Amino acid sequence: MKVLILGAGRVGASLARALISNGYDIAIIDQDKSSLSDLEERLDIMTVHGHASDPKIIKKSGADKNTIVIAVTSNDEVNIIACQIAKKQFKVNKTICRLNNSSYSKDLNIFGENIIDIVISPENEVMRHLKELIIHPGAQQIENFADGKVNLVCVKAKKKGKLVGRELKGIKDDMPETNAFVASIYRKGKPFVPDGDTVIRESDEVYFISSSDNIDQIVNEFREDEKVYSRIMIIGGGKIGFSLAKDLENTYKTKLIDSDKSRCTELAKKLDKTIVLNGSATDEELLKSENIANVDVFCALTDDDETNLMSSLLAKKMGAKKTMIILNNPSYLGLVPGFIDIYLAPYRLTVSSVLQDLRESDVTQDVLLKMDTGAEAIEGVVHANEFTSSLFGKPLKDIPLPEGVSIGAVIRHGELIMPNSKVELCINDNLIVFLADKEMMSEVEILFKSK
Repeated sequence: MKVLILGAGRVGASLARALISNGYDIAIIDQDKSSLSDLEERLDIMTVHGHASDPKIIKKSGADKNTIVIAVTSNDEVNIIACQIAKKQFKVNKTICRLNNSSYSKDLNIFGENIIDIVISPENEVMRHLKELIIHPGAQQIENFADGKVNLVCVKAKKKGKLVGRELKGIKDDMPETNAFVASIYRKGKPFVPDGDTVIRESDEVYFISSSDNIDQIVNEFREDEKVYSRIMIIGGGKIGFSLAKDLENTYKTKLIDSDKSRCTELAKKLDKTIVLNGSATDEELLKSENIANVDVFCALTDDDETNLMSSLLAKKMGAKKTMIILNNPSYLGLVPGFIDIYLAPYRLTVSSVLQDLRESDVTQDVLLKMDTGAEAIEGVVHANEFTSSLFGKPLKDIPLPEGVSIGAVIRHGELIMPNSKVELCINDNLIVFLADKEMMSEVEILFKSK
């Protein structure tokens, strides 16, 4: 499949890397020659220098009816115009458009009927994930499935956790009324599919599936009870920082620091209860004066990775209980463990959103869990086809799946069912499947193909 990416910034470059590894034929347009040269050296892709919404440039990229256009420049208006040109002039198959301004998303038909097929908003996704992690202390990662009814949660087992040193089936013993299933465990960076006899060890990264109502109760089985957060400090008053502060300020004591004085003035007018401060995130005196030692969560959300890393390291040193940061550069991933509690990579969320829209099967959700290992979790609808026809009515455990793949949950007629030896596969089941490596996708995706 041909994919044309408009914009070779962080989001566009990350998409190019991910889609190449998934077997797509990629072309990318940007005005920055150096960004294109860098991508050309690293990846087997076609690069076109020019403006993303110039018809001549789009034509040069080879766009046609078999092309999917992904417009991810930093300018909403350029993305919209480019999608209009791609659809009307080149009759492309599908357009995926990045929009930061939510007002544009309310009525896409104002740009023309069927011009923009899918909207993505990395900033909104990052903000939503941060909020979820603040609401649920102790969780390392939370992903939503089945329209928010089901959550896949990652928690790191701590020494004082009730389950550490015990068998996994202890969850059922401790909470017999709680519906939960552990889909995978990462131990020393390597994944495996556990069973009830698996003994939990300190520092295990445990991925479990449950409803949102049970998250905190289950997380506390793997680590000592986490106190509810009350004091939040946000670094960076951009769209993500502002949106998070606005969402949290009525529930938490919130402070926001930004280095731009005029931006601080603007933020102070828009925020009701958040204390807005002008200054540097790495100013020890400022952090000390604002009682950094009493801060429950320090969120570094600027556009600069180095600022986010350094300010969080300083905050942690000065007593902040937990640090969460935005990290755009994948090369910094090796620096994070042990120093930063939680990091969110906007490019990972964007790649996840795009992948599910490119699947030819009935995959309704596709989440990249670990960019460095290739782990994914998908949700898909089971159809009758040459492969599945003989599987209906058989227990889930008898479905032939590659090693490292596990079915974490079934949603049947809107009801969440946890997999066990008695659950049988039915047509139109929604399955949530955990894959330790994306290379296994083709073998799993066949479950969700209609033919």
